[in-house]
Amino acid sequence: MDRKTLLDLISIPLFTGVIGYITNWTGVLMLFRPLRFYGFRVPGLRVLFPLLPRRVQVLPLIRYDGRLGWQGIVPSRADKMASIAVDKGLLKLGSVSDFYRELEPDRIAEHLAMVAQGEIRDVVEHIMQQENPALWHDLPPIIKEAVFARVRGQLPAIIRDITKEIGDNVDQLIDAKLMVIKYFVAHPELLNELFLIMGRKELRFMKNFGFYFGVPMGFALFGILQVFPQWYVLPIGGVIIGWTVNYIGIEMIFAPAVPTWWVPWRQGLLIRRQPEVTKMYAEMVADKVITLQNIGNELLTGARSDRTLQLLEDSLRPAVDHAVGPARAAVRAAIGGREYDQIRASVASEATGFAPIAFNDAAFSKKQSGKIYTFIAEQMGQMSPQDFTEMLRAAIKQDEWLLFFHGAALGLLAGWLHLAIFGV
Repeated sequence: MDRKTLLDLISIPLFTGVIGYITNWTGVLMLFRPLRFYGFRVPGLRVLFPLLPRRVQVLPLIRYDGRLGWQGIVPSRADKMASIAVDKGLLKLGSVSDFYRELEPDRIAEHLAMVAQGEIRDVVEHIMQQENPALWHDLPPIIKEAVFARVRGQLPAIIRDITKEIGDNVDQLIDAKLMVIKYFVAHPELLNELFLIMGRKELRFMKNFGFYFGVPMGFALFGILQVFPQWYVLPIGGVIIGWTVNYIGIEMIFAPAVPTWWVPWRQGLLIRRQPEVTKMYAEMVADKVITLQNIGNELLTGARSDRTLQLLEDSLRPAVDHAVGPARAAVRAAIGGREYDQIRASVASEATGFAPIAFNDAAFSKKQSGKIYTFIAEQMGQMSPQDFTEMLRAAIKQDEWLLFFHGAALGLLAGWLHLAIFGV
């Protein structure tokens, strides 16, 4: 064996092994980092951008403002991945009404009532001073206290009705997909965390697999080079190996869904850990996504919040009538029908301020999240391996080709680099 052949026998497998490792290591890095787009402006790119194909525009390489750079695939696709995660994952586990039911509306009502009890006096005082200060000033203190007491007395029943109404109509009051998309777009680091927590072992394997696969493929490439000693063998072989190492790495993580005897690794590595992954997924969703705080924020400030506020006002408006009681006709006559109706509307509108305070109570929300965790864990435990695989893989499947292309590009670079150092 001459010196050149021996050098190729050593260097080619070493190159393919090292490049395989670098390919998968950087591929995993490209999935998650950086969280935000970093780049530099390229003259003319801003003008050219609208003319580019849509498939190019959505790549995390460029921005509409003319910058060229990079953003992690997962955070750059936060909106699309969240949408897919909802369609393929969360909505397979249950509807928004199912999640809301698990949050125990009766407990929510108790909490809302408790918060409202401490606020109702100031609300009624503020409204009456604003709407009819003369009447409120002239009322004897004992009558004012009676009004406060009657409103407080009515609140628990009213709030129970409100939480029931919300539960009965929550699918119309909340756009679940939009809620999850908005949350993950605002917090892309959590989408990263979701993938990293669930697949940390598999991602570590994928990086090492690049070397384990690259070395034997290097020996195979050396054999081909002995039969076809052409300069283009190494670059083409590098492309094939780089593409294949990423493709097989991804397949080993997710496929096959059920044990298959003729597949060397039998079953997808992530699927083997379904009970463990189920626990981690349920914890993340319960603690970060489907929380009382997020549901409350979406109810009160989301795209359909006008319906929620109308529901709250319609439910709270009778509180004034109940508070005034038998004297309602006399009060209407004293202050006028329009003013009385205005006070009723103001009480309802002002009292909706209780809801954000209660929904945003972090301690109460954390306590209720345990119910969501139990629900998700139980539902996911009943999922078939095929559905489980689809739910986990759907969020990145459409962008896997970028990893394969990345591997092919590095393989091509490795082939040219070997030629430049060692020659044909």
